[in-house]
Amino acid sequence: MRTINYIYNLRLFIPIVITIAIGGSYLPSASYAQVAIIANKSVPLNHIERSALLDFYTGDIRRWDDGKAIILFDLKPKLEIKEQFYKFLDKTPSRMKSIWLKNMLSGEHDPPEIVKSEEEMLKKVTATPGAVGYISAAKVADDVKILMLIATPSNSSSK
Repeated sequence: MRTINYIYNLRLFIPIVITIAIGGSYLPSASYAQVAIIANKSVPLNHIERSALLDFYTGDIRRWDDGKAIILFDLKPKLEIKEQFYKFLDKTPSRMKSIWLKNMLSGEHDPPEIVKSEEEMLKKVTATPGAVGYISAAKVADDVKILMLIATPSNSSSK
């Protein structure tokens, strides 16, 4: 009986070992997507921390170290990538909207420009000096910098 259990467990284990050995990864129950935080090539950073990204999107930091304006873009509501991005920031889109409204009404600054799609986000960030945005990692082009990659559980398998 012990030999049968050993062979059965080995039968389950070998595909995992082979997958990892050939450079794959083994994630048994969830699929993962990546959100890429992208920036225009003119941005003076090559990496960003979560706290700084949150400071950008809440308006606490509005200028780069060189004094130039940080230009932010945001996706329209109801896109999965937007939900994943704000979950990483530990904010809901509605909470961010209320922060931007408060900042706008107090005359501090305007909210990020809303774009309709990830393709439009990529075009805007590419064309706008000082710009930051986010898209699916699979849609990143060489025309922008990747400041951070965020692994998030994908809901695409449940749709």
